Amino acid sequence: MTAAKRDADTNGIDDMVLLFTDTLIEDKDLYRFMIESASYLFGLPKPLHLISRCDGIPDVDKDMAARRAYLAELAADTMNYIPALKWISDGREPWEVFYDRKWIGNSRVAQCSEELKQKLSRRWVKERYGPNEAVIYVGIDWTETHRVAGIERGWSPYRVIAPMTERPYLYKTDMLNDLKRYGIKSPRLYDMGFAHNNCGGFCVRGGQGHFINLLKNNRSLYLYHEAKELEMQAYLGRTDVTILTRTVKGVEQTLTLRELREEWDSGLGLQIDLLDIGGCGCYV
Repeated sequence: MTAAKRDADTNGIDDMVLLFTDTLIEDKDLYRFMIESASYLFGLPKPLHLISRCDGIPDVDKDMAARRAYLAELAADTMNYIPALKWISDGREPWEVFYDRKWIGNSRVAQCSEELKQKLSRRWVKERYGPNEAVIYVGIDWTETHRVAGIERGWSPYRVIAPMTERPYLYKTDMLNDLKRYGIKSPRLYDMGFAHNNCGGFCVRGGQGHFINLLKNNRSLYLYHEAKELEMQAYLGRTDVTILTRTVKGVEQTLTLRELREEWDSGLGLQIDLLDIGGCGCYV
């Protein structure tokens, strides 16, 4: 939001396009935030008729088919109200990507990012704009400048600009405070202690602390992803493939979400690295 606002303040909104690549498992409040923010950027009245529908999005762990259909309808109505917002989807969610690629995503190999974010967005842009017809703006800030080179390589030959890596430098708290001035509520995952607002609190790039936070805030969703990981192991016929790993006495070991939860529930939290939260890297 802040990166788009900074670009809008500098260059206007006449040729601005906001591109959202939906993994289909985002937090309900992310969709609310996106709709509300895009409406604000383009000077449209706050679309309460769309925002109110976000609470009704079926839960990932309850009915994924109903959720998929609900989101398709909400996306179409949103783009009709905000034509410069492009809400697109590969049609799959992360676990379906893992099945197709026959591997479980992790911090080193995140096929969900590759398929549902990187390939999808590049294909969409390439089909509509030549390298001299579009500039790609990304929302990373000055604390993430190490990611710039990778993003530029991925988007080459398109020009990439990261407005929030430039002065005035803002912390994430500054950006969240700015939302209050715009009359926009910040995404609820930040209030829950998550480092980023991606995939409903589930992210294969996350660490032990990240997943414990998910367990504490949304146990049923954690259990859903825990079961999916075990299903994938059965599908692959391998138990040595997991989202998480940890190093014990210098030896890297696999760590399933079930093992992590059982240790936490048994009161063994002291051996869990709660500072291991991982990091977002969907466009690297």
